[in-house]
Order: sequence, then structure tokens, then C-alpha cells
Amino acid sequence: MADYLTRAEPFDAAYAIGTLAFIDPHRSLPALRDGLRPGAPLILSLLHTDLHGRGPSTAVAPREEMILLRDDPPLPTQMWVLAPQLWEDLLTEYGFRVEAIDLFPHPDENATVIQQLIRARRLPDRPERVFSRPRSTRAPAAHAAVGVGAILLSEQGVLLGRHRRGTLELPGGSVETAGESFEEAVVRELAEETGLVARTGDVELLGTLIDHVEGVLRVTVGALVHAWQGQPITQPDESVGDWAWYPLDQLPDALFVCSAQILTSWRPDLPVDHPLAHFTAFAPASRPR
Repeated sequence: MADYLTRAEPFDAAYAIGTLAFIDPHRSLPALRDGLRPGAPLILSLLHTDLHGRGPSTAVAPREEMILLRDDPPLPTQMWVLAPQLWEDLLTEYGFRVEAIDLFPHPDENATVIQQLIRARRLPDRPERVFSRPRSTRAPAAHAAVGVGAILLSEQGVLLGRHRRGTLELPGGSVETAGESFEEAVVRELAEETGLVARTGDVELLGTLIDHVEGVLRVTVGALVHAWQGQPITQPDESVGDWAWYPLDQLPDALFVCSAQILTSWRPDLPVDHPLAHFTAFAPASRPR
């Protein structure tokens, strides 16, 4: 298919009824993009849940499925049975706009098979590179502080340290460089403040909290750290120490405002009072695999 589409004149539409799942999407979707005219529709019918009730994969990888033939025994084959969000991400990556994804259960109520129907459209061609320019040569005035706060939950409770000013708070701090990701900032701050070692892959970003403090816009990204190594220890020259685990049903008073906001954005049922902040949750796709 891919070789044919590179030689043929671009088509006005394409339909794939169950066949695209047998081809690596990193091969088929670029070929379909190149073989369709800008604006052309692409309709895909794909397996979502198989005969055994097994739902779609959450990683772009093939898996073994059994194909039922009319008069022959089931035939094992490799298929890409992907979650709808994965198909949407792949189509977007390769130059399509997804217009709708519908799931259709089997008409037999006893059957577990579910098909997904995806309607997409080939986007217009764009230049290979799009350049940007600043609004002016003068840097904007600094008006925001960006930081992270990390929730570590063990059998003993949540990890909190005492600031030299008296407040209790989660590990965290400022994002220090333009090239530092939020996950990297969490891992760095955790090591600097507590001595604990974590990987960015074990950091789940929860969302952003935005509020104003004395005229400064404060943007705080809350995170949940799922795994770490070591024991929390007060570090030299750090303003927060005396790390301890506090049960969620026995949280202490005098929590730092940012830490309180992060905790209640993660668990709204926690009985913690604090000034309100606008919270925007991150999509589940940002969670570690």
C-alpha cells in the first residue's frame, strides 16, 4: 500500500475497513497522508475490544489476535489494537485532523467485540519549517514565579518538611532554567531538599495552580512521585528540613499555602483550608507509563 500511494496520483478520499490494524501506523499513516489531497476524508474502521473482551493497548505496539475465518480454524496474526486517544495522537502527528471517533458494540449482546470508527481529514500542506520572531527586542518585565511541589505518599503518610520560618510543606521549589522540565525540577528539588533519588518516569504531573501573591502571578505545578530511593534527611544549607511522614487524616496545622493547594487539588476531600487558586488538571496522557 505504502509503495503504491507514493506512485499514484493523490486520492480524494480513503476508506480502510478493518485492514489498517495489520500495518504499523508509523508506516501506513505517512503513506496515506502523502496519497491524499489536502482536505480529503479518511475513514477507518478498527478493532477496539476483541472476542475475549480484551480492550485496546495503551502503547503503539502490535499484539497477537485470532482472526476467525468462516470454514477454517482461527488464524493468529499481529495487529495494532490501539486506544482511541492513541489513534488520534498518531493521526494528528502525521497531518490529519480527527473529526469524530465512535465506538460500536457487536449487535449480539453476548459478544464482547467493539469496533471503533474514526473520521479524519487530511490537513493542508505546510512549510517544512515555520519561523517565529519576538514582538520586540526588549525582554518583557518579569511578573510570574513558576515552581513545583511533590507529593510522596508512603504507608506512614505524606512527606512534609519544616521551613525555617515555621511552615510545614511538601518538597519542591522553583523551576530554575528554561530547559528544565517540570518532572526534572521535581527530581532535582527532591534530591536537593531531602536526599531522595527519583526518576522523571516516576513523576506524575497533576496540573497547574495559579494565584497572585503581593502582585506576583504564581504558577505551581503539583506532582505525585510514585517511587523513590533512600530516606528523607535534612540537607545542609537548605531552608526546609526535619522531614517526617504525616497520616492524611492527621495533617498538621501551619501548612504552607502552596502545599495545601497541591494536596487538595490531588485529594479534594482533605480537610485543609487555604486561599483559593485556579487549578487546571493535566490530561491522563501525561502520567508515567
